Formats: sequence, structure tokens, C-alpha cells
Amino acid sequence: MAINFSEAISAYANAAKRIIPGQDQVIKSPSIAAPMEMPAFSDFVGVSAEKAMDTLKRGEKVSAAAVVGKADLNDVVAAMTNAELTLQAVVSIRDRVISAYQEILRMPM
Repeated sequence: MAINFSEAISAYANAAKRIIPGQDQVIKSPSIAAPMEMPAFSDFVGVSAEKAMDTLKRGEKVSAAAVVGKADLNDVVAAMTNAELTLQAVVSIRDRVISAYQEILRMPM
């Protein structure tokens, strides 16, 4: 599957807008000719990891509240579904990163 470079930049810019608040003003329309001021990749990953952990913690809190009888069943199902989807996404990203790293290791020097 071939990925267009400008489409990848556009997807990254759109994801950064959703994840990092206040970045709407910095990220312009993607163009290969003009460099973009984007957040560092490590910041992007860090914020994403924090959001994933918050989602998982919220799922735990809601399910604990349900055990005591202080949470609505709909809230429990929604929180657990979000936590499950987040965990699946994190595992998928981890697998892709490991696969990319192994591919780099296979490259001739």
C-alpha cells in the first residue's frame, strides 16, 4: 500500500489539531514546499499516551462506582467500550512500532 507523503502530513496535522489544544493557529495547510511548525513527535506521543491512560483510568473508576451502585449502566458500558477501544489502539500502535523497528534492523548498513 503506497502512502502519499502530503496525505500523511495532512493526517498528522489533523490529528495534532484534535489532540493538542491551541495548535489550530500554528498548523497551516500542508505543503511540501513550505515547512510547517508542528509539535515535536515526542510531544504528540506523550499527549496521546496521557489521553489513553486517562481513558483507561476513567473506565476503572466508572466500573468501581458501578460495583458500589453509584453509576448508571449506560455510563459503565460507554466507559468500558472506550477503554477497550483505546487499549486495542495502543496495542496496535505498539505492534506497528515494533514491526517498523524490526524492519529498520533488517536494513543493510
